[in-house]
Amino acid sequence: MGSAKNSSAARKARIEEMRRAERARERRNRVLTIAASVVVVAGLVAGGVVLVNSRSDKKSDSASDGKGSGDSGHFVKGKDGVMAWTGKLSRTHVTTKVAYPMHPPVGGNHNPVWLDCNGDVYTKPVQDENAVHALEHGAVWVTYTSKANKADVDALAAKVKKTPYSLMSPYENQAAPLILSAWGHQVTVKSAGDPEVEKFFATYVQGQQTPEPGASCTGGVMK
Repeated sequence: MGSAKNSSAARKARIEEMRRAERARERRNRVLTIAASVVVVAGLVAGGVVLVNSRSDKKSDSASDGKGSGDSGHFVKGKDGVMAWTGKLSRTHVTTKVAYPMHPPVGGNHNPVWLDCNGDVYTKPVQDENAVHALEHGAVWVTYTSKANKADVDALAAKVKKTPYSLMSPYENQAAPLILSAWGHQVTVKSAGDPEVEKFFATYVQGQQTPEPGASCTGGVMK
């Protein structure tokens, strides 16, 4: 009889021990579950921060490689009739279209590849972004609209063809039929015989305004 009681007591003790062990395991599991949840939540938060930062960086990259010209300021007309840009003309290389504040543009963010400007005459419109790079190299850009006199266009084309660091192209989105542009400078001329044509070429072809004097005007893009 005593042996049976002892056996029953031992069995109860083992069961109680097993229950204590099970409760201990449950407590450990709860702790581990809570800890795992904290890690997951922290990871999601961190991931969200990284995603937000990544998107912000992409927006920032897009802004630096995007549509803004980076220019600030305005034109001021000198006594000689030449318009000089007062303010900032950015020089960042971008691979997208740029919204310039002036037409034709006289500076600002531009394509990494310049437009050939070794006396090149283009009969079709060219990309502003490539032409601005040519201006950075010290070129003078002659532009004209469909309202320009053909004789003037032909005469200016002949001048450009014999002038290194110059180029010419049609450009409808400008305020006058004939315009000459250089980095930071622009002038409207009445005709090919306007004295301002010779003066502008003499002053601004590889002039003091050139950000990169002596840079190549060949080996770029031709369109």
